Amino acid sequence: MRKELRPVHDAVSCAVCGRTILKGERTEAYLAPGGQRKLVCELCTPRADHEGWIRESAHGDMPATRPREQRRPFLGRLRRERREEAPAPQLHQEPANGHNGEAPHDLSTEEHELAEQAAQAAPRSRRPSRRKDPRHVRAVPTNAQVKIERALEMFNHSEHTRTIAGIARSLGHPWVSALPRPEAPSEVEITVAWELSWYRYRIDLADANDPVTLLDKGQEIEELGEEQREWNASATEDGQLAAGVVSAEQ
Repeated sequence: MRKELRPVHDAVSCAVCGRTILKGERTEAYLAPGGQRKLVCELCTPRADHEGWIRESAHGDMPATRPREQRRPFLGRLRRERREEAPAPQLHQEPANGHNGEAPHDLSTEEHELAEQAAQAAPRSRRPSRRKDPRHVRAVPTNAQVKIERALEMFNHSEHTRTIAGIARSLGHPWVSALPRPEAPSEVEITVAWELSWYRYRIDLADANDPVTLLDKGQEIEELGEEQREWNASATEDGQLAAGVVSAEQ
């Protein structure tokens, strides 16, 4: 028997995961920092609490923001230790008449050079090496199946699996399609669809920092093209994707 669940007429999205709230689904109203009112689905309430949002029913009993850790004492102590360790060369001029018949000018010059060398060598030995890599780039495979498997793995490490798992609790297991994009050799397009909802994602295999991007979403599976409905993957209850269609019903 086909489920008769239908989305609400006025599309309302969860402020945390971004998916459309279904008709009859329980939601919770929160107040974000700044007094903005946010609507959160039942699955994402723990994340809203973790971000410091206040439930409207709490009547202001909880703080809207979490206190930040105080790190200034540690930084100040570190700077003070470095100042104490840094050498402070002091140059002393010898009297006009040097000892043992040595020229005072030569002795002062030697001390000056030694002090400069010590001042330059000491900070260099304590200064840590901090090389910043602005963006880590992965090697892109050339085989289409390897691209699909790599894209599914990168999707499973993103927070978008929470959205898939939340909808699957109401609508059941989705259909999944993963296809390389011909116009972009390093990208794979993933489509996750139910009869009443669908989501399209772009996976950039060359970007190791933020590879998953939500391209589009809709409410009717007929809105997708034929190529996007060539199901070649499946999803588990926790929103993880894997290559291959598991259920014959899909």
